[in-house]
Amino acid sequence: MNSALGLHIIQFILLVLAQVAIFNNINFLGYINPYIYIIFIFLFPIKDNRLILLLVSFLLGMTIDTFLDSGGVHAASSVLLAYSRPVLLKFSFGMLYEHQSVKFNNLEIGSLISYVAVGTLIHHLMLFSLEIFNISGIWLILKKTLFSSIFTTIVAILIIILFSQNRK
Repeated sequence: MNSALGLHIIQFILLVLAQVAIFNNINFLGYINPYIYIIFIFLFPIKDNRLILLLVSFLLGMTIDTFLDSGGVHAASSVLLAYSRPVLLKFSFGMLYEHQSVKFNNLEIGSLISYVAVGTLIHHLMLFSLEIFNISGIWLILKKTLFSSIFTTIVAILIIILFSQNRK
């Protein structure tokens, strides 16, 4: 097993454990929850096979669903995020992505924020739409999506910056 694969496995396990043990217990105002496990999908190597990303994202979401007993909503949302990732990368990084030269540990902060924020909005909109699954709950879906996305984005950016500083 090469060191990159081992690092990804450790990152996967640590993010799942942090989500389950710490972040699932945060519930501001009854509807604001951070879902930091999606950092794994954001930071997955760009040059790796896209099918592997989709499968690992499904596994990540199902792992979270198993702990939360949430019936697959995290798996579906994670796969959607993984599927839309190339569009997000092109939107946020433009030519850097076109030339496959995006390095997550030394990015411009504005590009990183737009990448994580838009991806988080996509993930959370799907997550809360499936969780609530009722058109009469549209305002609750939008409120949970907006506020949880803001909180998740802030926490995710801080975690990404914190751990990318250690690698420099």
